Amino acid sequence: MNKDPIIDSHHQSRRYVLLTGATGLVGRYLMRDLFLKGCHLAVVVRPSKRMNVQQRIECILQAWESELGRRLPRPIIFEGDVCEPNLGLAAEEILWVRKHCDRMIHSAAVLQFNGASRDEDPWRTNLGGTKNVLALSKLAEISEFHYVSTAYVCGKRDDLVLENDNDCNQEFRNDYERSKFEAEQLVTASTHFSSTTIYRPAVIVGDSKTGYTSTYHGLFLYLRLLHTLVPQQKRNEKGIIETPIRLPMDGDEPRNLIPVDWVSDVISHVFCNPAAHGRTYHLSPDKCTTAREVIEYCYEYFNSCGVEFCGSDAERAGDNEFAAKYFENVSVYEQYETSDPQFDKQNVKDFAGQFKCPPINKEMTLRFLEFGKSNRWGKQRDKIPTVERWFDSQLAHVVKTATNVLDKLNSNSLGTCQKFGLDIHGPGGGQWQLTASADGEFKVALGLPQDGSPVITMDDLQVGKLLAANSADSFASDTPCPTSLWNDRIESVLTTRAQ
Repeated sequence: MNKDPIIDSHHQSRRYVLLTGATGLVGRYLMRDLFLKGCHLAVVVRPSKRMNVQQRIECILQAWESELGRRLPRPIIFEGDVCEPNLGLAAEEILWVRKHCDRMIHSAAVLQFNGASRDEDPWRTNLGGTKNVLALSKLAEISEFHYVSTAYVCGKRDDLVLENDNDCNQEFRNDYERSKFEAEQLVTASTHFSSTTIYRPAVIVGDSKTGYTSTYHGLFLYLRLLHTLVPQQKRNEKGIIETPIRLPMDGDEPRNLIPVDWVSDVISHVFCNPAAHGRTYHLSPDKCTTAREVIEYCYEYFNSCGVEFCGSDAERAGDNEFAAKYFENVSVYEQYETSDPQFDKQNVKDFAGQFKCPPINKEMTLRFLEFGKSNRWGKQRDKIPTVERWFDSQLAHVVKTATNVLDKLNSNSLGTCQKFGLDIHGPGGGQWQLTASADGEFKVALGLPQDGSPVITMDDLQVGKLLAANSADSFASDTPCPTSLWNDRIESVLTTRAQ
């Protein structure tokens, strides 16, 4: 964030952004980048087999905090599923969304190429999930809608695909492309938004700087396969691993590969710029990658050789064990091997041209290989995050100091204050508003106040010190917590609001 994290956010919008797909590859980057831009987030998340929804989000944000070296805010978390009516949200949760959220980013999707029926994925999530999201957004009176689609709604085309191209009677390679196309059609046909913005990323790969990925599709499927098969092959008299295979392609066909961090840079930038809304954005590379380049990078990494490019008319000949296993495992991408459209990206250049898409060069490819190896190609599971205290379960203790907070706030010339927000960054944190009733009791509600009331921002360590300064006996009594830490935060708030 541009502002000091302990300063009141009175001059910033406290309206929330509702985000789906927060635990996906793109979604986790959007959480990071939108938080860094000062946005307040509410997320709809499914539990996993090992973690509940709070733990899943905490795991992602703690990883970002470790990388960034700073504490981040925590989103409002709703347990739900885009495949359920109203996303599985309860009536009071829908009411909260209606009261607090005016913008939405729908990022949830599955990259499954074909389904047994339209009742199953990818149709169930990509099309049915989008129908449910659109219905909820209308019920909750969401104003601005941002949809993460795919560049491959263009289907099988070999001409220049424009950003405003939509239904061109195109054919599709698989159910994934068609399900995303039909979902995008629903989005563009919706009339209850003040603006609709569509992002069409091409083939998303890992992080350009760290090599990170959470999904092993596309390029990472090929790299994982090579990492498994190549070391099993014999070395020649020069010590070089031989991988004899004849590929039915020229090798120089362009591939539209884009790093996930660049995708999030562009989406979050456009999202935070109202002048850029209401358009469609092709997120495609400035320089495409070729199979020949990737193979040459892998030659160096594995100290191997033996790939022959035979042209698109050649047969897929699995005439040896290496070739047979290779073709068997990459058959799902066969229709993409010899053709990839050229995408116009004028809107991206006009509104996010300062973000140059990093080319998939040798250094980045080797970084992907090293990350995949360290991550055991997706087999290394995330650890359940360690949280010393979940503050939503200890708010009663914090509330005991609220009288002191309001007394301090009301001792200035800004008028009477009966409400303030509490924004706790870091592990176990969250956002709440505390309102004093006539009898002096406090009501705690989820989310920061929307009416310009002051917000006290602290991190988990600061609030932990505040709580640790009091014994269990003092919490049971009416003795308020020491106020020195509160006073530091309050003075910052008052100074900011008086300016």
